[in-house]
Amino acid sequence: MKTLKIIISLLLFIAIAVNIAGCAVTVQADDLMKDISPDKINGKSTDEKFTASMADFSIELFKKSITDKENSLVSPLSVMLALAMTANGANNETLSQMEKLLGGGITLTELNEYLYSYVNGLPNESKSKLSIANSIWFRDDKDRLHVEADFLQKNADYYNAAAYKSAFDTQTVKDINNWVKSNTGGMIDNIIDEIDTNAMLYLINAVAFDAEWQTVYNDYNIENGDFTDINGNIQNVDFMHSMEYQYLDDGRATGFVKPYVNNNYSFAALLPNEDIAIEEYINSLTGAGFINTLKNYESETVYTAMPKFGYEYEIQMNDALKVLGMPDAFDGEKADFKKMAVSTGGNIYIGEVLHKTYISVDERGTKAGAVTKVEMNAMGVPRGQTVQLDRPFVYAIIDNATNLPVFIGTLMTVNKP
Repeated sequence: MKTLKIIISLLLFIAIAVNIAGCAVTVQADDLMKDISPDKINGKSTDEKFTASMADFSIELFKKSITDKENSLVSPLSVMLALAMTANGANNETLSQMEKLLGGGITLTELNEYLYSYVNGLPNESKSKLSIANSIWFRDDKDRLHVEADFLQKNADYYNAAAYKSAFDTQTVKDINNWVKSNTGGMIDNIIDEIDTNAMLYLINAVAFDAEWQTVYNDYNIENGDFTDINGNIQNVDFMHSMEYQYLDDGRATGFVKPYVNNNYSFAALLPNEDIAIEEYINSLTGAGFINTLKNYESETVYTAMPKFGYEYEIQMNDALKVLGMPDAFDGEKADFKKMAVSTGGNIYIGEVLHKTYISVDERGTKAGAVTKVEMNAMGVPRGQTVQLDRPFVYAIIDNATNLPVFIGTLMTVNKP
């Protein structure tokens, strides 16, 4: 149980997604899961093997998702779930690369089982709410796309994914964005602006978190103070003051843990020592090191001051994921997602992994939301052959009944008529 709380704190610290889902979403697309009943899944209980793997993935993803001198925020859980769903359609070397990155030695079969148990075991209570939703969207064009039933079945079984068949028109854009808005409590209202003609599928995850502090801040706990930003500028902000009882010190940074109500989730903060730049500290982080810092907290009073803050963040993760070890999935020539679907438009590959987050931390608690979109494209190879008359050629005007030329000639030079 302590291991579970550690990994939860990890995800919250580097921006586990957040805010409770809103009302039920209505879409006009056909639900492809209506005839698919999830099979009974036993799952695989969270253990040190899974925790260590998830921690490594979380920290490395965080390190590769930093925007220079800007606020950043990622939800490793959201990205993991979106990519794990995608991996269930991968094969051969593409699958091997995704397994190595996502599981760190854990097979996809095991990872599905771990994630099923982990997600279904995460607490979701009235004042510490966590909701997770998954959806898959397919282009409704049987001449261009065939979706594998086993791919749908696995994502229904392990990820409770909704799946929609749609025309991939402006209404689909509205449907997808409405789904996103509903499942992030309105904090993220869109993940897609338009649909490219080569887009065949979208796999989308939304995570929403909304929790009150175990001990909320009162008006007398809030004081004005100076915050020095990354460029050395002084900002006048509201600081929230409190006493906490879990002190963190990893030798390079000090910090604290502040629990949310019901003790299901916590907020962890780490401030690098004055002689260590934030970039240097982030680069030194490891999954194991971060877990150890949280496990080995000191039980002593900590007088804390934290600014109220809130912001949105957006990042395309293609380059980060390629560097982290799954380049083939993004390569139209090398990608192998035949277990997911087959398109007559060309080989299917990941065109984009887009991640959006939102967070608000104030005297009452924390709200945050994250959405991860995996866009599957077809290479867009034109069907049929191509002839470009860009050099001398023969031409004719023919009689269709006999195919005899009425006129025939060559064009050697283009002159104006």
